[in-house]
Amino acid sequence: MTAPLRTPAPRPQLPLVHDLEELRGEAMRVLAANWAGTHTVPSRTLYPHQWSWDSAFIAIGNASWVPDRARRELLTLFEAQWRDGRVPHIVFSPSVPDEAYFPGPGFWRSHEVPAAPAASTSGIVQPPVHALAVWRIHQAAPDRDFLRAIYPRLVAQQEYLRTCRRPAGDGLLAIVHPWESGMDNSPAWDEPLAAVPAGPLRDKRRDLTHVGADERPTDLDYRRYTALAAAYRDGGYRDDRLLDEHAFVVADPLINAAYGAAEAALADIAAEIGADPYPHLEQAEAVTRAMIDHLFDPARGLFLARDLLTGKALLVDSVAGLIPLILPDLPADVADRLIDTAITRFGLYAGLPPSYAPGGPAFERSRYWRGPAWINTAWLVWHGLRQRREALAGLVAESIVQVTAESGFREYFDPFTWEGHGCADFAWSAALTLDVLSAR
Repeated sequence: MTAPLRTPAPRPQLPLVHDLEELRGEAMRVLAANWAGTHTVPSRTLYPHQWSWDSAFIAIGNASWVPDRARRELLTLFEAQWRDGRVPHIVFSPSVPDEAYFPGPGFWRSHEVPAAPAASTSGIVQPPVHALAVWRIHQAAPDRDFLRAIYPRLVAQQEYLRTCRRPAGDGLLAIVHPWESGMDNSPAWDEPLAAVPAGPLRDKRRDLTHVGADERPTDLDYRRYTALAAAYRDGGYRDDRLLDEHAFVVADPLINAAYGAAEAALADIAAEIGADPYPHLEQAEAVTRAMIDHLFDPARGLFLARDLLTGKALLVDSVAGLIPLILPDLPADVADRLIDTAITRFGLYAGLPPSYAPGGPAFERSRYWRGPAWINTAWLVWHGLRQRREALAGLVAESIVQVTAESGFREYFDPFTWEGHGCADFAWSAALTLDVLSAR
């Protein structure tokens, strides 16, 4: 039996104002300590390189107090963009020993691919939340020169996803690895991942040096993760025969929602720099329609991932299914269903949304993405609620502030007690807390 959610209350008790200022200062300290000169590492221990969607969230937090650093964060990331437009999920720092992180640059071997940049990178992607970050930075500290410099890069990122990652002809983007979802170990991937042969784990896992095994994916999961990544690498990171040659091809609601929200942000950016916003608006509307047609389950009141190799919906109540709230043209009736689900099955009135709905058969309150609450997914839900349910958005924002004030800037949190798990001084937890505080 799972523990009950916190007793619902009208609003969590916030710290006093002077404590909020202390929290703001502590968040700035974490981001300053994780700054590596051209980018920010998510963690000085577990994640010593630059991660793609981490950098977007970090830039959002930096926008309100060090906007130049926020711009540099994203420009550094996009300097490692591949010629086909993909933005790799990791850019490896040459100053960090190869053995400090697994799988490292020696595993990915990006230098063997003609389309790859000079920097060593992985070959997979993460949700494209970067245009949201760019627009957020511009709103905090307007700079049209920055918009003009990064806009073509953002367009190329979207073009790669649009042309190379829509294998089923239904308008939906596909991921080819659980790591591409950003929610690596979600129960949503259990069924398709079970069909992937587990290869040998040829190298030592570095994550268990820093975090307990009961909070991380299992060895079996890692064997499947590395087998999938090695197969994609050995195929030259090609995307032209996804449904024929890949063992894992899934339409994920989070990456599709991020793509649509990015197009809406690109429309704002285009209008600001004198480019045409309408193609971006059309793309945002198109992916929203495709998601409603193919991923929304009215009976569950949630968007579900779909295994494109079998055609089956993956009947898992993941917080990813709430993230389409960030789509600006999501119909009100669909948004209302998602909000009802967030309240009834994810306990949103009690605080932060867990990554997987409590009561599900795979729920684990402290294991990576299988139940804990995360600040970035809470922030995305908050972002989606702000124009729809102001009071509920305020509750989520206050919960973000409260949990980091109580438990520090941890990687993820027990959804019932708010105990911190994973690594400490986690950059996006600090950054998004700053963003929420700046919006108060």
